[in-house]
Amino acid sequence: MSATGSKTVLITGCSSGIGRASARAFLEDEWRVYATARDEGDLDRLVDAGCETAALDVTDDEDVRDVVERVAEESGRLDCLVNNAGYSQPGPIEDVPTERVHEQFDVNVYGPHRLTRAVLPHMRDRGRGRIINVSSSAGRVATPGMGVYSGSKFALEGMSDALRPEVKEYGIDIVLIEPGPVDSAFDERAARELDGLEPSGAYDSYYELYRDTRSLGPGSPVAVSPRVVADSILTAANVPGPAPRYQVGTIARASELGRFVPDRMRDKAYEVGSNMLR
Repeated sequence: MSATGSKTVLITGCSSGIGRASARAFLEDEWRVYATARDEGDLDRLVDAGCETAALDVTDDEDVRDVVERVAEESGRLDCLVNNAGYSQPGPIEDVPTERVHEQFDVNVYGPHRLTRAVLPHMRDRGRGRIINVSSSAGRVATPGMGVYSGSKFALEGMSDALRPEVKEYGIDIVLIEPGPVDSAFDERAARELDGLEPSGAYDSYYELYRDTRSLGPGSPVAVSPRVVADSILTAANVPGPAPRYQVGTIARASELGRFVPDRMRDKAYEVGSNMLR
């Protein structure tokens, strides 16, 4: 398949983890892959593998516009956008400064919004396209100590649900990917974001709870590999009539069911877990 005839995908956040694995998965499936990250130097291995690369800060309007226009000009098509770039800001709500909340939403919510607005005109012109937003099981059920991150993913979920019927008539599909814990460096950055807070002293049990639940992350039997998530993303990009949501991993599937547990029962479970750590 020639480069000009290949389906084209633009993926954000490809420096590691899910983004890097997704770039390789699409490449193996003979897509033309534009892999992006804030630091293009982090993408050298993907260049060697055959990806096109670009520096892209999803919080920068000019970056977003320039990269999308480059893809459209060079490939003549943009079949799929994978909004993967993101990070987690943990911490009790009171302890997280408002500027940190803004930074979290700028990457996890406004970033996908910028990219979506930039690609939609190109997709509408062709009468087809697919936007895949990488959310999280935390975007379906919020837990104490993770409210800011969950809030950003809840927002992404809500925007995706509204967008899906808005663009359906133009042949464009909107899909959410909802992983649980992933065996990647994602959790390491979250720990650094937590260490940067100044705890009020009122929520020590939740800091302990967060550190304990980190055992469900990298190396845990319930953590899935980035490639497993990438394969779900590739499936969502390829299948006709994709599902609105794909849960990836045991924890993600359990979280989907957890949405139907009455709120007071969930609150009680969190209370019991917190008291056990006191």
